Amino acid sequence: MALSATTASAQQASEAEPAWRASAVALVPAGYVAGTSSSTDATRTTGYLAVYAASADDPKTPASVFAPRQMMVVTLSKDGTRALSAELKPRGPSDIAAGNADGADNDFAARQAELDANRNALPAGTEPCDLGAWSEDKDLAGLNVRAEPSVKARVLGKLPPPYHLKMGGAENTPEGGWLTEFRIIGFKDGWFLIEGAMPPGKTYEDDKRYPRNAPKPYAGRGWVAANKVGASYANGYTRMGGLFQAPFVDAKWTPALRKLGGEFDTDDGPKRILACSGHWALVESHDGVRGWWRSLCSNQVTNCS
Repeated sequence: MALSATTASAQQASEAEPAWRASAVALVPAGYVAGTSSSTDATRTTGYLAVYAASADDPKTPASVFAPRQMMVVTLSKDGTRALSAELKPRGPSDIAAGNADGADNDFAARQAELDANRNALPAGTEPCDLGAWSEDKDLAGLNVRAEPSVKARVLGKLPPPYHLKMGGAENTPEGGWLTEFRIIGFKDGWFLIEGAMPPGKTYEDDKRYPRNAPKPYAGRGWVAANKVGASYANGYTRMGGLFQAPFVDAKWTPALRKLGGEFDTDDGPKRILACSGHWALVESHDGVRGWWRSLCSNQVTNCS
């Protein structure tokens, strides 16, 4: 996926760090991970460092984009090159500006606020999400959609396994068959709350050729196990080629490379999707790097740029 000029500029800017950063990182308290550093104030005696809980990328305790954030306010030497002391403080929306030049962060923030405002429409304790995804369950019996996030909960319906049109389908039919797509609208304890499942391949096939007896998924709202869900990386207008330690663009960033040494392919999908929060997904790449990626989609024909 090619980077736009504005996104490339933002990526280069994110790689530039002030001279005082190394000494400031040494002051980060236990249980936190340093993210990016901001410009100092006009007097050059104060710096700011984004920090996130070390557990932010743990599937058992994933971070939330809706939770209050913190930062380190760093007292610098007179020449502004060394950190002398630091204090952990709450941060507001305007603290440590780290958005992209094209305004994408403002757009995501507005959509995120809407998700948060509607969280009461979700089951109690559910983290609001908005991501495209599909079922990767190849069990011929289909993937169970349950009433609660538990293997003991009542089965509401099923999502079909990969589907091949018996009379042949479109030229771009995936070799493994069409997967059943849906929207992820929430997460809780290793389960995704989904809705809007579509008959496998119907979106891509000619309506006149799509069989009337094709499998029909349960299209209502329900829970599916996270380890049965897949998706493609979509363009989240963030730094490409790796994953973030927390679901924020100023969190620590780790590059991800394929086992064979090729570049991280944003047209491919993660090995596993572990959790979600807002428009972010906690994933594991195929080479074992774990972290957050903003925006997933379920397009099975083209990339999600």
